[in-house]
Amino acid sequence: MTTPSKNNIAAGNDLPAPCDLPIQLDLPVQLLKPIERFLRYITSERQLSLHTARNYRRHLTLFAEQMLTFPITEWRALDASQVRKLATLNHKLGLSPRSLATKLSALRSFCDYLVLQGDLSANPAKGVSAPRQHKSLPKNLDVDEINQLLAVSNAEEKDTPFLVLRDKAMMELMYSAGLRLDELVNLDLKDVKLADKTMRVIGKGDKQRQLPIGSVAITALKEWLAVRGEYADSAQPALFVSQLRRRISHRSVQSRMAKWGQQQTLTSHVHPHKLRHSFATHMLESSGDLRAVQELLGHASISTTQIYTSLDFQHLAKVYDAAHPRAKKKNRED
Repeated sequence: MTTPSKNNIAAGNDLPAPCDLPIQLDLPVQLLKPIERFLRYITSERQLSLHTARNYRRHLTLFAEQMLTFPITEWRALDASQVRKLATLNHKLGLSPRSLATKLSALRSFCDYLVLQGDLSANPAKGVSAPRQHKSLPKNLDVDEINQLLAVSNAEEKDTPFLVLRDKAMMELMYSAGLRLDELVNLDLKDVKLADKTMRVIGKGDKQRQLPIGSVAITALKEWLAVRGEYADSAQPALFVSQLRRRISHRSVQSRMAKWGQQQTLTSHVHPHKLRHSFATHMLESSGDLRAVQELLGHASISTTQIYTSLDFQHLAKVYDAAHPRAKKKNRED
């Protein structure tokens, strides 16, 4: 077993015994000691957990070890360009954007502490961020799976047939218009105009939009409205109600859709957002009109729609080159 040096033992003793963290044997005391003081500060003053302190120590001692290769032997010599080099080094070593973001967050907190203590004049890690994380998009249901999901009938739930009519109407409406869960739950009777095949939806930021309702969804809504009065008081404004005679909850919609996904033997988990994503994907595949899909979804920015529907940016560039007058002029000159 390696015997710790006198300096490192002294540095390790700065940390309260309950942390029970291993001492780094290969770091100069001027790098290690501030880490130990910081760990003592976050556990005693800020009351952070020992688990958090262990994570901070792991992140910070790794950075300290890498700083020695620059070489930097004290924290006050660290500047923003060197923090960026540390980030680049760890990225090249295969650290994921999420893990690198966590490590940089630990370094920012530590440097904030050093600024507070007067050991640094400014935080060199403040403006350094990890590479953008890839957003995992929800998988949509294909058209056959949508048809399979929505092929529900009263035979499936003989004791409570109204649930089938309600759930079918909810799912048909969500898929017909790409509604958000919150938009569906907050729909009132007055918002739906069956004669015009339209509805008024209040989206994010209380922004309103008029949406068309497909003929299949209209049929499902009419069947639901024919029995709704038996399960809702006359003063109840909500379009969709629960067995408790009040507006259906977000959780109930989620659980009912998951239940139907299982009952209709779909291989993937069904949830409201998946129906919205399926609507967007199928509309875009059929029309190719990104701007129209943006309006239907209620996105403030077309970039949100682009991400939401997994549209390749290169496709956008081709559309631009083919359609924009300036782009076409440039092509002719070439």
